[in-house]
Order: sequence, then structure tokens, then C-alpha cells
Amino acid sequence: MQNFKTVVLLAAISGLLLLVGYGVGGLGGLIVALVVALLVNVSSYWFSADIVLKTSGAQEIGYEDDPDLFRMIEQVANGAGLPMPRVYIMDSPQPNAFATGRSPKHAAVAVTTGIRRLLTDRELRGVIGHEIAHVANRDILTSSVVATVASAISFLSFFALWVGGGRRDGGGWLALLAALLAPIAASLIQLAISRSREYQADTDGANYVGDPIALASALAKLEQGAQLMPREVSESTAHLYIVNPLGGNSVSGLFSTHPPMEQRIERLRRMAGYPQ
Repeated sequence: MQNFKTVVLLAAISGLLLLVGYGVGGLGGLIVALVVALLVNVSSYWFSADIVLKTSGAQEIGYEDDPDLFRMIEQVANGAGLPMPRVYIMDSPQPNAFATGRSPKHAAVAVTTGIRRLLTDRELRGVIGHEIAHVANRDILTSSVVATVASAISFLSFFALWVGGGRRDGGGWLALLAALLAPIAASLIQLAISRSREYQADTDGANYVGDPIALASALAKLEQGAQLMPREVSESTAHLYIVNPLGGNSVSGLFSTHPPMEQRIERLRRMAGYPQ
């Protein structure tokens, strides 16, 4: 269902791009915006993993640095049919984790020192399952595609502010509408896709480790930890983390990169057969 929802949302944001492109500059305007957005976002996608890992302060570690963590990640990755990702540690008291990489062959899983101290092995295994699911589902690729389309919409809207009103074929009002509303709509769709991918990673990750309740228990602890110890990270990378590192409850659900935690936990409890 979440994969279907993602497809529908991708179709919606693509349709919005077509509408805005036609309203602003016809087919020519659409092509120009796509070319510019692709040039910007392809380079970002190609180097995104290194950028995110560096800005988060993550340090790559070897097997000898944390054998238990390495074995856990390797077992979950093998169970998902994926190669072993690189392993990183972030020196932060906030319990959190994320996965990044443009493909399973170039993936990395990063966890904080805080999560290693807070969670039991069973709970941590559930978290690793969630992150491996993001890798398996190629969610970094999905978010890059969405970012490309959203950037094109923003470019067209900015262009509309300058030249859209001068059209004489009745498209001036469309250009103005695009400039005012399209970026907001694109952002909402982008956030909805991000939330959808979190739900899917919860489901797939719980299946990988065969323990939905362990992930549910981990999420409850991580949410509380993030609230008590917010972490300063770039808003452009906050969506990668398993829980919002900025302290999620301060953000309206409509504009949040993460689904409501109570809903994520309830879904996992239903997977385990617990009563609602």
C-alpha cells in the first residue's frame, strides 16, 4: 500500500510539474526547468552519501571497533539479500540512526553513540532492519527523483514571477498561480512521499528481523530521546534519520518529514497481532 501511495504521489508531483511548465512557458519552459533541476540534483545524488556523512560528523569504523554492531548489520543485510554496507558512528548522545547511499552497493548505515547505549540488542536489530529496508527500497533514489521535480517546479515558479505575467495567450494567470501555490503543493507532496517511505521501511524492516515489537519499542525510546536531546542537523538531511533529530513534535504533522510516532508504533503492533 505504501509503495502504491508513493507511485500516486510521484504521479501527482509530475502532473503538477507539467501543469506549471505549460502555464509558465509551454513545452519550452518545462524542458528548461527539467534540465536545470537534473543538473543540480544528479550531482547532489551522486555525492549525497559523502555529503550527508560528513555534515553529520559520522566516522567510518572497522569490524574491530564494534564487532557486535558489524555482525548485526551483516546478518540483517544478508537476510535482505544485500551486500554489507559501510558502517559509521556519530558521537552524539541523541539516540538515532540513518542509512544513505545511491544504491545497495554504495550504502552506508550510521548510528549514534547514544543509540548504542540506550537500546537493547533486540531493539537495535529492529532499527538496523529499518535502515536496511531504506537501502533495499532505494529510497535515496526516490527522494532524489522527487527533489529533482520539486526543484524544477520551484525554478518555474521563480521564472513566473518575472516573465509569466507578460504572456498574452491567457497563461498569465496560470503563471501567477504557479508562482504562489505550486512550490507549496510540491513541498507537501515531497513530505508525504518521505512519510510514506518511513512507513514502508518500518514494515519491511520488521519483516527482515521478524520482530515488529522490537522496532516499536525502539521507536518509542528514540522519540523520547530526540525530544530530550534535540540535535542540530541540516533540515535537508533530517528526513534521513529514523526519528526526527530536531525534535519532531514541534512541527505540524502536515509539514513533518516523519509520520506521527504513535501511528508508526500502532502499525507495528498490528503486524505482531497485538489488539488495537
